[in-house]
Amino acid sequence: QVQLVVSGGGSVPTGGSLTLSCGVSENFQAYYCIAWVRQVPGDEREGIIFLNTGGRWTRTAPALNGRSTSSVDLANNTAILQIHNLKPGDTGIYYCAADLRVHDTGFQACSTDLITYNYRAQETQVTVSS
Repeated sequence: QVQLVVSGGGSVPTGGSLTLSCGVSENFQAYYCIAWVRQVPGDEREGIIFLNTGGRWTRTAPALNGRSTSSVDLANNTAILQIHNLKPGDTGIYYCAADLRVHDTGFQACSTDLITYNYRAQETQVTVSS
């Protein structure tokens, strides 16, 4: 059974940084895709990071451009998201999800349509205090 587990989250002051980890039961070297998803109050859920688990293709949402670092730990099948210079507007629930369709290489682009991400982790709350 496919499992995704998110760790991290919590309360952070404005201007602070946050690290989220997404551990996946599937081997990253099969080159599939992970999405980091968030939903802030009053908005629809949004894919903020899409990445190929090979670590060679990533797409970042404009809201996080210049404020985030995403990476993969191939040895531990873990995706890591760091968000810097946090703002109150970053408050919301966050989770990771997987699209397990296999790609040929770690360079191939991933779907940016959340409907294709059929497996997801539990949510974690991120609260940025002003």
